[in-house]
Amino acid sequence: MFDFSIVTKWFHSLLTGVMPEWAAIGIECFIVLLFIILLYAILAIALIYGERKICAFFQCRIGPNRVGKWGLLQVFADVFKMLTKEIIKMRQSDRFLHDMAPYFMLLASFLTFACIPWNKGLAILDFNIGVFFFIAVSGIGIVGILLAGWSSRSKYPMIGAMRSGAQLVSYELSIGMTMLTVILLNGTMQFSEIVQQQADFGWNIIRGHVPAIIAFIIYLIAGNAECNRGPFDLPEAESELTAGYHTEYSGMHFGFFYLAEYLNLFICGAMAATIFLGGWAPIYFPGWEGFNHVMSLIPGFIWFFAKAFFVVFLLMWIRWTFPRLRIDQLLSLEWKYLMPISMLNILLMALVVCFGLTL
Repeated sequence: MFDFSIVTKWFHSLLTGVMPEWAAIGIECFIVLLFIILLYAILAIALIYGERKICAFFQCRIGPNRVGKWGLLQVFADVFKMLTKEIIKMRQSDRFLHDMAPYFMLLASFLTFACIPWNKGLAILDFNIGVFFFIAVSGIGIVGILLAGWSSRSKYPMIGAMRSGAQLVSYELSIGMTMLTVILLNGTMQFSEIVQQQADFGWNIIRGHVPAIIAFIIYLIAGNAECNRGPFDLPEAESELTAGYHTEYSGMHFGFFYLAEYLNLFICGAMAATIFLGGWAPIYFPGWEGFNHVMSLIPGFIWFFAKAFFVVFLLMWIRWTFPRLRIDQLLSLEWKYLMPISMLNILLMALVVCFGLTL
C-alpha cells in the first residue's frame, strides 16, 4: 500500500529549500484548504444526485432526468438557482446571530471532515487524541442549529431547534460509546493507528466479534439521528414544522444548511468505514495469496471511498424505508435502549480484550 507521507515530506522539503519554513507552511495550508473545499463541493454534488436517484428507485420513480443526460446537471442548476436567490432579512430576527448560524454548521463539518484518513499517510489532522477531537468539534453544529432557531424569532424554527438540540445531545452519547468500544479494541485514539491495526490484523468489525457488530449497528442508528435524517428527521418535519430550524432562511444561507447536512452524511459513512471497516485497508483472506496481492494493488483511497459510500447507501436505505418516529419514541429509543446496550457493550468488549479473544 502506497504511503502518501513520502509525497508530502518531499513537497515540504522542496518548499523549505527555496523559502522560509513559515512561508512553506502557509502555502501547504492554502493547498490543503483548496483540497478540502474542492472535495467538499464534489462530494455534496455526488451525494445530492445519488440521494435523488436512490429515493426514486425505492419509490418506483425515475428521479431527475430533465437537465443534462440522466439529470446529471440538475444539481448544478439547483446550485445556480440558490446562488441567485435573495437572502431575505426577517424583520423581527436577531440579524447577527441569524447570519452566523449557518457558518457554525459549516465549521463543524469542515473540522470533522479534516479528521478523515483518506489513505495511508494522507490525513489533514492526525492527532493522538483524534477520536476525542472528532467528537468535540462535531458538537459545534448543535450551536448553529440552536442559534438558527432562536434568532429567527418564529415558533416553527424554535420548536425544530429545540427538538434537534435534544436529539443531537442524546444520540452523541451513543456515538461516543461506540467509538469508545473501538478504542478499547485498538488501544489508541489516533485514526491512522486504528486503520493501520486493521490493515495488519483485520477489520475491527470482524476481529472485535459480537461487541464490534453491536457497536456498528448502534453507530448506524445514532449516525442517522445525528444527521437529522429519516426516520429521525423530526427537527425538519415538513408536515409539522414547514422546514424546522431553517424555515426562515433563504438563498445560500439555506444552501449552507443543506450542504452541511449532506457532508455530515458522508462524514458519518466515512467514520464508520474508518473505525469498523478498515478505512483504506484492503480486504484480505488468509491463504489466498493471489487474491490478496490483487487487492493490495488497488489504491487505498479507492477502498476508502467504496466503503464510505457503501455505508452512505445503507443510511439512505434506512431513510427511505422506515416511517418517521414521534419525538417521545425518538428519545426513548436512545435513553431506554441504545444507551444501556452501548454501556453493556463496552463491558463486553473489555472482557473480550482482557481475555485475549480478539482475532
